[in-house]
Order: sequence, then structure tokens, then C-alpha cells
Amino acid sequence: MDIGILFSFRNPAFNRVPWTTTYTDELDLTVAAEELGYDHVWLSEHHFVDDGYSPSLLPIAAAIAALTRSIRIGTYVMLLPLHNPVRVAEDAATVDVISGGRFDLGVGLGYRPGEFTGMGVPSAERAARFQEGLPVIQRLLAGETVSLDGRFNQFEDVRITPPPAQRTLPIWVGARGDRALERAAQLGCHLASIGAPGHRERYLAALAACGRRAEDHHIGQLAVVYVAATAAQAWRECGRAIHHVMHEYQAWAAESGDESGDALATMAVPAPEEFMAGRVAEVMGRPAMIGDPEQVYQGLRAFLEVTPATHLVLMMALPGVDPERTRDSMALFARAVMPRLKK
Repeated sequence: MDIGILFSFRNPAFNRVPWTTTYTDELDLTVAAEELGYDHVWLSEHHFVDDGYSPSLLPIAAAIAALTRSIRIGTYVMLLPLHNPVRVAEDAATVDVISGGRFDLGVGLGYRPGEFTGMGVPSAERAARFQEGLPVIQRLLAGETVSLDGRFNQFEDVRITPPPAQRTLPIWVGARGDRALERAAQLGCHLASIGAPGHRERYLAALAACGRRAEDHHIGQLAVVYVAATAAQAWRECGRAIHHVMHEYQAWAAESGDESGDALATMAVPAPEEFMAGRVAEVMGRPAMIGDPEQVYQGLRAFLEVTPATHLVLMMALPGVDPERTRDSMALFARAVMPRLKK
């Protein structure tokens, strides 16, 4: 199993530091992830968020590529309808060259209306823009010369240079709804899931319907994980951050009319003190893998039995947590949990 860590470069008000410090600390943690033996660094995109949730993924990916030598770097996910597909293909290829062939491009639809209005893109067009743009990116990264007279993009005889270092740059799709899952399968993309059990089954069924082999495709699962010597210590260190994450996602779900279908908009978010005391069993409607190494291992084993995956994406670098405590969690997981999972 491929095990990676998601980094979002967030700087929440409850523990705000200079923005340069946030970026320096997070980049240092990506280097630590490589040193500790993790397989992937993953990045996630949002816009116009008070805590600075990383809005510019490919510049960040390029910085990580320049600082590391072996760990893979991917987006989980980039909000494709907000971007020009030719620009995305060029930037992805450039990151792949800088990294020596270690880049994965993950893309998704997005769902927050404010992100679309802020970028001047009607949110009602996001599925159509995605469907038009992703095949263009695939063809350009495959080295083709592409012309298109589309609804949103018009160009003639475009070929990107330099090409990616990889012969086939992996492309992932973050999908939840049936149409999005079918689109991912039709285009032969890997699945970047958030952990809902039904997503995997519907994606595999869609692959089969398209005549594609499941063994040729990867499935990522996102899990909230934090480990310390004791469960009490783990919750004490990350509880405020977990509250912040849940509060933000609930607000975004309400803004979007809960279009994700996860019922987050109506979930009650406990007070920060409830999280810090370890009196919360779930995060965003799913089990919280927060505790000592044995608790986290057993929790992940149970999680993966319900939602099997080829790639485990750990939301462990949580916003506002002291970076040294995050580094301790990463090291303890790498030493006491990761080898058992990889067996």
C-alpha cells in the first residue's frame, strides 16, 4: 500500500503565525515525510479561505519537487473548472520535469459557489468545463498535438514543450456522484476518494462497464489520522485543529446546499473543548483515527476493510498544530503503524 500525507498550508486564526512561517514549516514537513519513508505528498486546493487554504498547488508542488528526491507529489485535488486546461498541462509537465518524474495530477469539480464567483466562472458550468478540459489535458500530457473548437476553449495545433518526464503521468479524479465516477472510469483515471464506501464500488462497476481492468487503476482513500504516545495527548494536541476543519467544511457544505451529499451542513460541530478532551468519535461523519499507535492501527485496519484502497492519504498535517508535534506524529506513525499496514 502507498501511504502519503495531505498538506494544505493553512494558517488558522486561533494559532496564526506569519505566512512565510506557515510555508516554511509545511515545506520542511514535506521533506520530513520523505525522510520518514512516506510514499506521497498530496496537496489540496481551495480559494478565498481566511486560513489561506492552499490556492496555488502547482507552484507549491514545484517547490516540494526541488526540495526532495524520491517521494511522489500529487494534487488531491486541483479544481479543474477554475483553470485553463492548456496551462494546467504545461504546469503539470513542468513540475514533472523538475521532480524527475514524480508527479501525479488529481483533479476535481469543486463545489463551493464562492470559489466560482470569485474566479468569474459560473458554477453551473463546472461539470461541462471539467468534461471538456480533462481530455485535453490527457492528450497534451501524452504528447499529442491538439486542436479544439469547444464551448469554453478554442485553440489550434497546440503541443506542450517540455513534455512530462514520465511516459504516462498518472491522472486522478476526485469523484462522488455517479456521473463523476462514470466519467473517471470512462477516461481511465484513478479515483481520489474521500472515504465513503459506496464510491469505490460504483467506480469499480463503472470501470467494468467501460471494459477497463480494475487492477490497472488506483483508488485513494482520505483518512483523518493523528498519533501520539497516548490518546489523551493526541486529542489534546490536535483537537482544536479538528474542530477548525469540521467547522470550515460544515460552512462550505451549507454554502453549496450540501451538494456533496455528506449531510455535513446539518451536522452538529462539538465545541473545541470536546475535541481536545477526546469526547468525539467521528470526524465529518467517519471514524476518527486519533490516538496511540495501536488504536490508530486498529482503526485504519477496520477502515480499510470497509473501504479498501491502493493509496492511503493521511490528513495528519492539521491546521494550527505545532509543526514539531506534527513531525512527532508523522515519525511515530512511520515507526509504529506504517510497517504493520504495509504488511
